[in-house]
Amino acid sequence: MKHPLENARILMYSHDTFGLGHLRRCRTIAHALVQEYSGLMVLIMSGSQIAGAFDYRARVDFVKIPSVIKLRNGEYSSLSEHIDVRDTIQMRRSIIRHTAESFAPDIFIVDKEPMGLRGEIEETLAFLKSKGTTLILGLREVMDAPRLLDAEWKRNDVMGKIDRTYDHIWVYGPPDFYDPLTGLEVPQSVRDRMEFVGFLQRRSAQEKLSDQRRDSDYLLVTTGGGGDGADLIDNVLNAYLHDPSLTQKALVVLGPYMPADQRTEFLRKGQAIPQVEVIEFDTRMEELIAGSAGVVAMGGYNTYCEILSFDKPALIVPRTMPREEQLLRATRAAELGMIEMLLPEEAADPMRMATALRALPKRPHPSDAVPGLQLEGLTNIARLVGEDLQARAEHSGTLRIAK
Repeated sequence: MKHPLENARILMYSHDTFGLGHLRRCRTIAHALVQEYSGLMVLIMSGSQIAGAFDYRARVDFVKIPSVIKLRNGEYSSLSEHIDVRDTIQMRRSIIRHTAESFAPDIFIVDKEPMGLRGEIEETLAFLKSKGTTLILGLREVMDAPRLLDAEWKRNDVMGKIDRTYDHIWVYGPPDFYDPLTGLEVPQSVRDRMEFVGFLQRRSAQEKLSDQRRDSDYLLVTTGGGGDGADLIDNVLNAYLHDPSLTQKALVVLGPYMPADQRTEFLRKGQAIPQVEVIEFDTRMEELIAGSAGVVAMGGYNTYCEILSFDKPALIVPRTMPREEQLLRATRAAELGMIEMLLPEEAADPMRMATALRALPKRPHPSDAVPGLQLEGLTNIARLVGEDLQARAEHSGTLRIAK
C-alpha cells in the first residue's frame, strides 16, 4: 500500500569508486521507498561511470559526480589522466555541497563511507545537520577485516565522527549473520543508534519479469562490475575446456568495468565452448539470476542478496584483497551451509572447478540451510523512514503522511 507524502525529500550518497555495489544498493532502496510513499522524491549522488545505464522509477533521479577509480592496490586515481585526483575530489565536494543546499533533503542516507571518499562529504554533513536533516549511515553487513577497518578508521577518527554526526546507523543484514563493526572499539552511544534492518530483498520470483527473460536453465557466472573478475571468468572457462563432460549451459556476464583487452579475450575464448555464452553486461541481473539453475560469483553484497532473494544454489569464489569483505561473507555463509565456497587458489584448478560446477545445480538452496530465511531490509527501511518523516511532520506541520 502506498502512503501519500507531500514535499518529502531523501538525498543519497554513493561514492562508487569500484564496481556497481554502492549504486545498485542505493537504487534498490530508493525504488522501495518511492513505491511505499507516493509523494516522496529521492535523489542519488553517484560517482559511477555508468549511473545513467540503469532505469530509474518515477521520483528517483541521480546526480553524476566526477568519477574516481580505485586501483587494485587500494589507492585512488582520477578517471581522467589529465586531472589530478585532488582536483577531482574538490570538484566532487563542491557538487555534493551545492546539491544538498539546492535539494534541501529531509533525510540524507550515506552508503558505507561515513565521511565520504577522502572526507568529501564532511562539510555537507555539517551543513545538513545545522539544518535539522536526519543523517543516516548505511553499512553493509560485512565491511572488512577488523584489523584493516580499525586501522583505517583510527587514522581519521572515523568512529568519533560517526558518533558526533549521525542520527541513525543502519546495517543491511540480520544481527545473527555478521556484525560489521566486530573487533572495533564502538562507543555505546554508537551501538544505541545501530539497527540491523536485514538483507535487502530483490524483486520476488512471483513478480512478472521481463518478456526478454531467458527460458532455459543455465549457470549464471557474474563478477559484478567485472573490474577485478578476470580470474574467476578464466577459471570457469578453463574448467569447461578441461572437462568435455561438463555439459551444463553457462551464461557468463563480464561486467562493464572489465578491461577491454580481457573482455575481448573472454568473448573469443567463450566462442570455442558450445555450452557457454559470454555477454558483456546486462542491467537486469535480477532476471538473469531468477532464470538460472545456480550462480557462480565472487559474492559481493548485491549478488549475495539476489542469490538469497531467488533462493539459488551458489558457488562463491571471493576476492581476498585489498579488502576481505567477500571472503568474510562467503566464509560465514559457507559455515551456515548457504553456499559452497572455493578459495581463489582452489578455483584455479580446472578439475576442481569443473567438479564444483557440475554439482552446483544439485546443491541445497539457501533456504534449505536456513529455514524461514527472511529478507526484511527494504520493509524495515520503509518503516524507519516513515517514522522519521511522521515525526518531522508532527514537529513542523510541513509533511503529511496518511495512515
